[in-house]
Amino acid sequence: MAAPLRIQSDWAQALRKDEGEAWLSCHPPGKPTLYGSLTCQGIGLDGIPEVTASEGFIVNEINKITCLDISSGGGLGVSSSTDGSMKIWQASNGELRRVLEGHVFDVNCCRFFPSGLVVLSGGMDAQLKIWSAEDASCVVTFKGHKGGVLDTAIVDRGKNVVSVSRDGTARLWDCGRSACLGVIADCGSSINGVAVGAADNSINLGSPEQMPSVLDTAIVDRGKNVVSVSRDGTARLWDCGRSACLGVIADCGSSINGVAVGAADNSINLGSPEQMPSEREVGTESKMLLLAREDKKLHCSSLLAQMPSIAVLFSLASCYWLGHRMETFISWMTPVQVIHRSGAPVMSLLSFRDGFIASQGDGSCFIVQQDLDYVIELTGADCEPVYKVATWEKQIYTCCRDGLVRRYQLSDL
Repeated sequence: MAAPLRIQSDWAQALRKDEGEAWLSCHPPGKPTLYGSLTCQGIGLDGIPEVTASEGFIVNEINKITCLDISSGGGLGVSSSTDGSMKIWQASNGELRRVLEGHVFDVNCCRFFPSGLVVLSGGMDAQLKIWSAEDASCVVTFKGHKGGVLDTAIVDRGKNVVSVSRDGTARLWDCGRSACLGVIADCGSSINGVAVGAADNSINLGSPEQMPSVLDTAIVDRGKNVVSVSRDGTARLWDCGRSACLGVIADCGSSINGVAVGAADNSINLGSPEQMPSEREVGTESKMLLLAREDKKLHCSSLLAQMPSIAVLFSLASCYWLGHRMETFISWMTPVQVIHRSGAPVMSLLSFRDGFIASQGDGSCFIVQQDLDYVIELTGADCEPVYKVATWEKQIYTCCRDGLVRRYQLSDL
């Protein structure tokens, strides 16, 4: 049987001071009351007090749940923790199904691929990992960031993924070849969040730097291959059936204005074409990237080419596409509306029905419906930060610093 524990009412403030103390007592059934105290031995680099307890009491550290996600079918959930592990659980009752271990230090973010059978994670070890939800095996590890990975985004069906890091970069990755396709943004400061969304025709995303305007083309034989020449000084051979570039067959160093293809006899040594990486980017065209930067800027660029559009001066910990047209968003440098409920930072923002769900560092979590008609509060976290929110149909899941995942049923919404 659990014994009631009593503690000094202002213990949180008392233990924030070096050598600060707070009293506590415990009365086990049928036994004398045990009295003791907690003492702050100093403040750690992360701002958390290092607390010791007097004889008879033990201070245990709770591993924080940093992120969570729900599979596309709503059957499974995944959550990441500061102990370097992730857990896959039954979304309906929280029953543990798998434990994913392999990251060193904190796992900052996790999410399901659209299939619901594969998980993407990023950690303080500067690595991204892809896991099988069926057998808990790590099938791919991406390395390239120089700082902890803080957030990820999956492009379309998952052939490409995006990651952002404390090193200030956003990288595009090829899952099939376990390779980095390039740095698509370098903000110069830590990037806390990333979201990928489709851009409408009102937004000019520019063109990829590596593909300047084409000046002339030629068809090879019956048209299975074509050749193009460009202002960038290159001639490229293309596979029409696979819509892929087979290689750069000439690099002249200056603009090429025309091209013709003819037959060569055996007396001419044509040499071998230089190797060129295949065009493996899938679903990145006409996509925009939102980056929540540590230096109080919202960075907006093309996913295909680094084309920064705007910088909004707000300190951000999370960003998410709210499903509305981006035309109005791009056109104005000032917010259309500001919602202020407390002075705590916004930890997570998620579109939901005709509104959104926001969680904050003071434990508050609320649903705002369209036109701010009414607000629904999600209680239970007390004053602990709520790091992430995920939804499936009328189910809402939150993860908190107290190490708990909470599920809310919104039957009347």
